[in-house]
Amino acid sequence: MKLLPLLFVSLGVISAQNTTQSTCRTCHASLGGDLQKPADLIHDDIHIQMGLTCASCHGGDPSNSDMAGAMNPDKGFVGAPERQKIPEFCANCHSDAVFMHRYNPQQRVDQLALYKTSVHGKLLAKGDTAVAVCPDCHSVHNIRSVKDPQAPVYPLNVPQTCGNCHANPQHMAKYGIPTDQLAQYRTSVHWAALKGGDLSAPNCATCHGNHGATPPGVESVARVCGTCHVVFDNLFQASPHRSAFAARGLGGCVVCHSNHAVHAPTLEVLGVGQGAICGRCHKQGDSGYATAQGMRQQIDNLRAALARAESIVNQADQAGMEMSEARLELASANGEYVKSRVQVHSLVLSSVETPVKAGEADAQKAYDMGVAALHERNVRRLGLLVSLLAIGMTLAGLVVGIRRLETKRPG
Repeated sequence: MKLLPLLFVSLGVISAQNTTQSTCRTCHASLGGDLQKPADLIHDDIHIQMGLTCASCHGGDPSNSDMAGAMNPDKGFVGAPERQKIPEFCANCHSDAVFMHRYNPQQRVDQLALYKTSVHGKLLAKGDTAVAVCPDCHSVHNIRSVKDPQAPVYPLNVPQTCGNCHANPQHMAKYGIPTDQLAQYRTSVHWAALKGGDLSAPNCATCHGNHGATPPGVESVARVCGTCHVVFDNLFQASPHRSAFAARGLGGCVVCHSNHAVHAPTLEVLGVGQGAICGRCHKQGDSGYATAQGMRQQIDNLRAALARAESIVNQADQAGMEMSEARLELASANGEYVKSRVQVHSLVLSSVETPVKAGEADAQKAYDMGVAALHERNVRRLGLLVSLLAIGMTLAGLVVGIRRLETKRPG
């Protein structure tokens, strides 16, 4: 139903009128307790800032000083909605494109439709009023713009907003859902980036959706991660892991990287040694074991070549030799090293070998330049030593010659 906007427009209560004329706020401010909260909270509400009033949501006649007159159902008064009806209550305006475009032409109007597809919406439709409805995420009477850092739905605040329910063991007990997601997320590389100021870093809504919140299915996990990690998703989709994971009902990326506690990957997780994750599934003798072992060996070889080259280039640099070309070769080798680690997701040994070989060639060039530079330094030092010896001998000869002349001088 979209009767409320039409009704309020006809009553003239949706306007940028002077809100001090509203008896709603005057009355509630004098009541105390929970009834006073709406009057206290509404100062920062986005609806008030847009020129709407209490009556824009609740109807009634805010200009009538008589309580019964102000809350007259004949004037459209609807009061506080039942919890199960809140999404439709908010959608009276938020699903009306014509109405919403008067305030923000870019505002989406499909929130209710999405909500009905969500786990929250489906459970609410079955009568479960413990699930999240609009005010649980957006607050009530002090609803702020998503761009407001104090808004519960501001990107940095979303994890805690979701955690208000999902990290509450008592609240989640009847659903049989773990409540450690927030704690795990706060150990992740995603949270580190988000709290570090990168508001584009993933929060709960990035992976699960906001109004249409739902857990990613096993078959869609990689696609969810691939929304940001496109290259890795493309490699995974073409890899042997995709079909193998699907056949076993495994969720793609999360098998190796976890879901909420996603940590920055280190090379130590690759291979079959201590701390590596490949050995969880692959045992000695199978092709996957050999591939994991081979990929790790290839990348270790490149790392060693890089370390060797960088060490000698640094020595030459510290000796004052011009090493800019060698630095460029090192940068190129490091680029190939990054590529080799990315190609691990292809699970094809030859795909890792290609950048490794290119990186080793670049590292060798840098190493050779370092050796040549140090050799040139030694040649220069030897030449300087010879020159100094020659100068010294010349000076000594001059001294001897002068003394001989002095001894021959008549007394």
